[in-house]
Amino acid sequence: MNVYTTDKIRNVVLLGHGGAGKTSLVEAMAYLSGITSRMGKVSDKNTVSDYGKEEQSRGISISTSLVPIEWEGYKINILDTPGYFDFVGEVEEAMSAAGAAIIVVSGKAGVEVGTEKAWELCEKYNLPRIFYVDDMDIDNASFRQVVEDLTEKYGKKIAPFHLPIRENEKFVGYINVITETGNRWQGKEVVPCEIPEYSKANLQMCRDTLLETVAETSEEFMERYFGGDTFSEAEIRAALRTNVMDGTVVPMTMGSNVLCQGIYTLLDDVIKYFPSPENREVAGIDLKTNEIFHANYDFAKAKSAVIWKTIVDPFIGKYSLIKVNSGVLKSDDVIYNVDKDVEMKIGKLYVLQGNKPIEVPELHAGDIGAIAKLTAARTGDSLSTKARTIRYGKPDISVPYTYMRYNPVNKGDIDKISQSLQKMMHEDLTLKNVNDAENRQTLLYGIGDLHLEVVASRLKNEYKVEIELSKPKVAFRETIKKKSDVEYKYKKQSGGHGQYGHVKMRFEASGDLETPYVFEQEVVGGAVPKNFFPAVEKGIQDSISRGPLAAYPVVGVKAVLYDGSYHPVDSSEMAFKTAAAQAFKKGFMEAGPVLLEPIANLKVTVPDSYTGDVMGDLNKRRGRVLGMNPAPGGKTVVEAEIPMTGLFGYCTDLRSMTGGRGDFAYEFARYEQAPSDVQEKEVAERAAKVAENNVE
Repeated sequence: MNVYTTDKIRNVVLLGHGGAGKTSLVEAMAYLSGITSRMGKVSDKNTVSDYGKEEQSRGISISTSLVPIEWEGYKINILDTPGYFDFVGEVEEAMSAAGAAIIVVSGKAGVEVGTEKAWELCEKYNLPRIFYVDDMDIDNASFRQVVEDLTEKYGKKIAPFHLPIRENEKFVGYINVITETGNRWQGKEVVPCEIPEYSKANLQMCRDTLLETVAETSEEFMERYFGGDTFSEAEIRAALRTNVMDGTVVPMTMGSNVLCQGIYTLLDDVIKYFPSPENREVAGIDLKTNEIFHANYDFAKAKSAVIWKTIVDPFIGKYSLIKVNSGVLKSDDVIYNVDKDVEMKIGKLYVLQGNKPIEVPELHAGDIGAIAKLTAARTGDSLSTKARTIRYGKPDISVPYTYMRYNPVNKGDIDKISQSLQKMMHEDLTLKNVNDAENRQTLLYGIGDLHLEVVASRLKNEYKVEIELSKPKVAFRETIKKKSDVEYKYKKQSGGHGQYGHVKMRFEASGDLETPYVFEQEVVGGAVPKNFFPAVEKGIQDSISRGPLAAYPVVGVKAVLYDGSYHPVDSSEMAFKTAAAQAFKKGFMEAGPVLLEPIANLKVTVPDSYTGDVMGDLNKRRGRVLGMNPAPGGKTVVEAEIPMTGLFGYCTDLRSMTGGRGDFAYEFARYEQAPSDVQEKEVAERAAKVAENNVE
């Protein structure tokens, strides 16, 4: 592949709802540009961008793939992202590297929730965008309906640049709104044709809207427009380029991926209207001067880059995908990882075409490439030279809130599972492996249930280890509400020295749920010698990790040793420790034991029309709605307190309720007493487990 200068580069991310046609669009682009000699299909599992076994078996994109396309002397780095919401981390990584977006909409399915989310991401990252309507070869596809729906949602900035020509229910050509010309496909060629009579009114309306937009770009144009003057094609295109780049105009075009129609004009529009990296801004911090370093994809400035994605594949190895923010990066350059304080030699530079690495001698500012086996490198790390250390901000990645418990199918695979998950977490920043020692469980956090299911499947197929996912154990606590006064005598005679420990103790609530226990002694007259006090406390300490009620950790208990007795020969630390543990068990159960459940602060962001459904569902989950606050884009943030038990499966249910438009976040708030029915259920489950295992 040739080396391209900054002005000849376009970094374009493909966004849209799952199944809208992003991957097949990449196939059409790859075929047209000569990368492939035949177009692959998702159903045939032979596409350039969906190369992972998991993607091929499921027929969906799971990770972002990079496909650089050479077109008319330009390089277009296409970033094909997943459309399913569980893989939003991949989309967010791609957004951080992109300079513009193509939002793919199915002409058959129309505007979907993934379309809306794509728009919101473009707004967040301030990316120019084009809407591309696919499936125009299908009978019931409606370009006009998509235009109307998008205009209703986003206003007059939606501007069709092309209109479809249909004959006998077939997609045969398109009208160029800017040049007011008709074009028809004949095989692979495009030939001029007459504009159908039925399209002329619609064409005039679209063109008038475009000309109004052009007129608003300057006072001179405005005067000419109102004076009845016409604009040349060059003037219209130049004005529209400015409008598209600042987001005041969002072009719409259409085509058919499977017939490879409309793709040529789409690639041309990408070059004509999307900005090169030199028109985008990016800044970091010069750590030596503590001043802002305005990189702005300037090839003449000091070398710097950022790792925006990591690929760890058992078959192709580890690649760090980089975007050069300034300077020119060359093979054999020595670079410095600012975040890891490691200096290393690059070796070879690559561009990745799906999973196929292609060696290149250098990458100019604004370009995207890959480095293999970069020592200790992680996504988000900044690369520069040691002489000029530049650090860039980390990518903004969604926090995973859905979690499941997992167990190895084969206990001998524990270490291998841990290592495999470590590799997957380097690649996927929305995946977390948490050891919950308190509840004796290991947890896997992800964006949604499908995400975790895919992780388990990848472990089995790629890393040859199996895990079982199950419902996690909630971190309850146990405490007491009343007072108790108990004694316990531990006496054992077995020939020779026996065992003797005798304690009298009081138990009550300490009032501090942050501290497991408070131990005090009020022994007088040496009834229990001082040297046995630590043993008594150790007995309490050992008992609090698994409470007598339902085997959950104990909090907020005050234990007072006030009397007892000892034997000059048979008493030992072990005897008093055992006596204290038994006294604790007895005293705890006599002091009104209660179960405490964890409560979370929950924030649910949904479109206004869904607030009633969300609040009704929260009530069913024993949630308490605290208030509602308006959010941008016609949304509402519902704030509530909810037991952690009520959050299991919430991601799936919220998506179902809101058509995928709802988001949520939560954090632990406090513990409070669980209702009696919850307590009874937990105690019964514990009793059943004890009976099953025949252990205490």
